Amino acid sequence: MKKSAIPTGPVPVLTFLTNFLIGGTERQVLNLVKHHDRSRFDVHLACFRLAGPLLAEVDARAVALSEYPITTLPSRRTLHQQWRLLRYIQRHRIRIVHAFGFYANVFAIPVARLSGVELAMASIRDTGEHLSRLQKAMQKWACRAADHVLVNAEAVRAVLISQGYDASRISVIRNGIDVSRFQGGGESHAIRIGLGFPPRAPVVAVFARLNRLKGIEYFLEAAAILRVRFEDARFLIVGDSISEAYRTELEKRAQDLGLAERVVFAGFRSDIPELLREVSVSVLPSLAEGLSNVVLESMAAGVPVVATAVGGTPEMIDDGVQGLLVPPRDAPALVRAIGSLLAEPARRQSMGEAGRKRAKERFSLEAAVLETEKLYERLLLARRKRVSTRIGVALPSLGDKDWR
Repeated sequence: MKKSAIPTGPVPVLTFLTNFLIGGTERQVLNLVKHHDRSRFDVHLACFRLAGPLLAEVDARAVALSEYPITTLPSRRTLHQQWRLLRYIQRHRIRIVHAFGFYANVFAIPVARLSGVELAMASIRDTGEHLSRLQKAMQKWACRAADHVLVNAEAVRAVLISQGYDASRISVIRNGIDVSRFQGGGESHAIRIGLGFPPRAPVVAVFARLNRLKGIEYFLEAAAILRVRFEDARFLIVGDSISEAYRTELEKRAQDLGLAERVVFAGFRSDIPELLREVSVSVLPSLAEGLSNVVLESMAAGVPVVATAVGGTPEMIDDGVQGLLVPPRDAPALVRAIGSLLAEPARRQSMGEAGRKRAKERFSLEAAVLETEKLYERLLLARRKRVSTRIGVALPSLGDKDWR
């Protein structure tokens, strides 16, 4: 093989995500893209629409951006956008395509396979309760075309294997967060007053996008009971809503439960680290989860967590150590867990410190990015070895500067 045929320089990798709305997957993808080692990877970021609150965090000088707008998957427009993506991959000599989420997987993985990239990767970051049977079948078909599937929790991996995915082609790399963002600082009475809370009131908060899988109704039922026992407690719900009708439904439910003066729906907020400094207990009442960023951020901020034992949450929290785990759809269990922490400040503090320690040791952003880069290189090397064996020519190893 001529030396000129060997790729040189950083490996071109194209990461495909659905959009730039506020969400755990979107945050993880942007963290990965921003922190890739530029000496090893030439980073391209693609999506269906270049819009959303998180887009402002992308440095267009360091990341090549492109969009492929579609309105539905099965359409002539989608085929046209897939053709555009194919041409982009070929023009920029992309060697790795990594798609995140159902729509990105189904849209981008077949294109990556057709383009002949060296590594086509899918990512699944939840247990799929929100997908229809047809959507699950579509994603499974797309993932069969991928070289590898990356998931963020052992619970997600177990679900995929039970659905017939090849276990040997699934890797787990858990979410990572910038722990330093949640360190330091102190309580700010100004933030509480801005929310309409008394300066020293204990705050019980849910940080979640408002959809039915987050179990907000059960949190409201628990809050209605807790408000009687803890007269000074206030309840905070932070997160945007895809459906205004659903938010209105939740607000009416809160009013019917007598919580109108005790609960605040704060909507989207960009100051999560500052808000967490005001929180006594962080609650995640989800009916289904992958690996929650909110739980990790609460732990990093030293806030004890009460969460449902679903998905990958038990992989982050040891019940009774970093927080308390309860069954889903169980408002009385939420009442007992939250109430026990509100009643015992010393227990809250010890759990918060244990959570901070675990977040720092096991869920750092640096470790997650490094593990992902190592996975890319390991899979590329394995592919080159297979090709080398097939054609009978020794190709350069990963350590060879001419290969990169």
